[in-house]
Amino acid sequence: MKIRIDADKCQGHNRCYALAPDLVDVDDYGTAFVLNDGVVPAELEEKAQLIVDNCPEFAIETTTE
Repeated sequence: MKIRIDADKCQGHNRCYALAPDLVDVDDYGTAFVLNDGVVPAELEEKAQLIVDNCPEFAIETTTE
C-alpha cells in the first residue's frame, strides 16, 4: 500500500500528522507530505486508512502500487 497527498487540497489541519507521524510530516507552512515515498509498512496500514478517513479536505488517498 502507498499513500499520496494532494498538496493543492491540503489546508494544513495536520490531523494526518497527529494521527500518523510515521507516515507523514508537515512543512513550515503546515502542508503535509508523505514519508518513505508514500510506502506504508503492513503494520501501519490501519493508520494509513485512519488518516485518509480523517482528512477534512480529502487530500489523502491510498493506492495499491
